[in-house]
Amino acid sequence: MSKYTATIGIEIHVELKTNSKVFSPSKNDYNSTANTNICEIDLGYPGVLPTLNKGVIMSALKACLGLNCNINKKMHFDRKNYFYPDLPKGYQITQARTPIGCDGYVLVDNKKIRIERIHIEEDTAKSLHANNKTYLNYNRAGVPLIEIVSCPDMHTKEEAMKYLERIRETLFYLGVSDCKIEEGSMRADVNVSISDNDTLGTRTEIKNIGSISNVGIAIDYEIKRQEQIIESGGIIEEETRKFDSATNTTVLMRKKETGNDYRYFPEPDIPYLEIFDDMISSVKESIVLLPDERRKIYLERNILPINVEKLINNKDLSDYLNNFIETDINFKIASNLLLTDILSYLNKNRLSIFDTKLSINKFNELVTLLSDGIITNKIFKDIMIDILESDSSVKDILKEKNISLETDTASLEEIIKKVLLDNEKSVNDYKAGKENALKFLMGMVMKEVKGSFNPKLVNETLIKMCKKM
Repeated sequence: MSKYTATIGIEIHVELKTNSKVFSPSKNDYNSTANTNICEIDLGYPGVLPTLNKGVIMSALKACLGLNCNINKKMHFDRKNYFYPDLPKGYQITQARTPIGCDGYVLVDNKKIRIERIHIEEDTAKSLHANNKTYLNYNRAGVPLIEIVSCPDMHTKEEAMKYLERIRETLFYLGVSDCKIEEGSMRADVNVSISDNDTLGTRTEIKNIGSISNVGIAIDYEIKRQEQIIESGGIIEEETRKFDSATNTTVLMRKKETGNDYRYFPEPDIPYLEIFDDMISSVKESIVLLPDERRKIYLERNILPINVEKLINNKDLSDYLNNFIETDINFKIASNLLLTDILSYLNKNRLSIFDTKLSINKFNELVTLLSDGIITNKIFKDIMIDILESDSSVKDILKEKNISLETDTASLEEIIKKVLLDNEKSVNDYKAGKENALKFLMGMVMKEVKGSFNPKLVNETLIKMCKKM
């Protein structure tokens, strides 16, 4: 075990899912043909004026509320001045002094990871390097971002990865971003320092890590790198590094010998902004059940923890299941149905559950028939496609398919009698108190009846006949 304690903070840049850019009417679609979603404002032409997109404010406000932040009701934008080829204006419009949200948090294993601030800013162009040349795609210039800055509350790579996952799933459920880390719509800068006492060590920053798993790898490598430097008598310098996914290492980009002078000042072309209470209330009312609330509800309704996480990772299925929260439906059976055969069908056909004919009433009927033992899983599998693709009720589908559950106990008893005679040892084992023997006999009977009898009836009749032998 290392004698050093790591301290980790994370800055997350998230592209907001709006129709147009933050300060121009250009389409917000980075994936279009390069340099087609641009206008004079995005390119920083002289004399052009930015116009703030109200949708950006609403999305950022929703993100702040979903992440438990206090809201700055009066705010302004600032100019962050620096030169880089991907910044056509020579400055970036951001919120340096009055972020829209502050003092938030997310829960990671019941521990609060604090969020220092959330602020709005514009993205830069995308730089592409090839053949000793740099190409610029300005489709991304002006795309709205929120930057989420954590406090240095994390101490392991596992905490950092879980924190990122909680942020990602919360923003996705809020609908403010698609959060596709692999496509760059969510990017993480990670600050890491180590210390063997109560004083924080010198931090290094790892820029633009492109996946949650790589965040864990980068932190692990950086901690070990810093430990080796200290143990060999060296001094940790404040650096900006990048993660090299080919070697799973961090690589020096530049040393921070002096502080950056961005010469922030209030953006003169955008007036101060005030957010009123009715606007905040309206956004609060639009927020759906978030992942942590759903976890609590699902666990209370006896859904297996592994299935809870599968549901959270599939928002459509989770949203569908939530239609039954106020009912007494068997959630365990319902979740098993959704996450096994139905999900397999959806994936195979590249459909959402909302694209099928599985109405709320039909699903309720299906789960009730299964939980009451009136139909078996085998019968469900036989009629599943009809259930998902036709408008008929489950009972009507059973009639159309000439499927009915036998209730003729005389014919059932004949089948059970044959099974018991063929498996006399198992009968004696059951009578001697070995419950597994009954399960074996039950399986043999169900194999013979081929799912045509109610399992509950089969089990009751089997026990009665075993005792008589």
